[in-house]
Amino acid sequence: MDGNGRWAEVHGLSRAEGHRRGADTVEKIVRDARDLGIEFLTLYAFSTENWRRPKSEVLTLMRYLSEFLNTRERQMLSDGVRLLAIGQISRLPSSVQKSLARVIKNTSSCNQITLVLALSYGGRDEIVRAIAHVASLVSKRKLKIKAITESKLQEFLDTRGIPDPDIIIRTAGEQRLSNFLLWQSAYAEFYYTPVLWPDFDREDLISAVAEYQRRERRYGGLSKRESQ
Repeated sequence: MDGNGRWAEVHGLSRAEGHRRGADTVEKIVRDARDLGIEFLTLYAFSTENWRRPKSEVLTLMRYLSEFLNTRERQMLSDGVRLLAIGQISRLPSSVQKSLARVIKNTSSCNQITLVLALSYGGRDEIVRAIAHVASLVSKRKLKIKAITESKLQEFLDTRGIPDPDIIIRTAGEQRLSNFLLWQSAYAEFYYTPVLWPDFDREDLISAVAEYQRRERRYGGLSKRESQ
């Protein structure tokens, strides 16, 4: 969700206000995604690298995250939004962890859309943690090396039980993966838009989905035309 800071700069506002407007966009886009029949929506809300930002900005982001969880819980329940989270959740402030755990528990039976928040998340970190877990099981003779397969490793990723992404949308003109879902995005489609996240709306989401629908996913095989 790139562009909060740049949006604020363009409008002569503080970065904090940009993040607040970005949080408002989250609520609208989750509802729009649900209306379009999208079953899973993962939002890269805070990366492992984001901890390097100025302390004041990190505190602001954590405050908005806490406010989002506490003020949007009732709306999520009403909209049928199930909440999940991936990443190093233990690094988040204890108050955020408590709110996150509560909302995840309370929305567990919602079935209209699953919203996955990537918090203190990094793709490389996730893979390293998974490998360390596997290595520990091997050392304790609870897992045989020959039993380690792609599907087995996936069981130790943060996203176990969550399908791989079909499309990754990058706002604000960014055109890199930025350590997001490195394992899971092996065959994801990418969509780039110059629109800053606070301005991203339903029509922008529809445009991304329409572009995805026009693409043919071959997974390393031949296209329909080539296979005829």
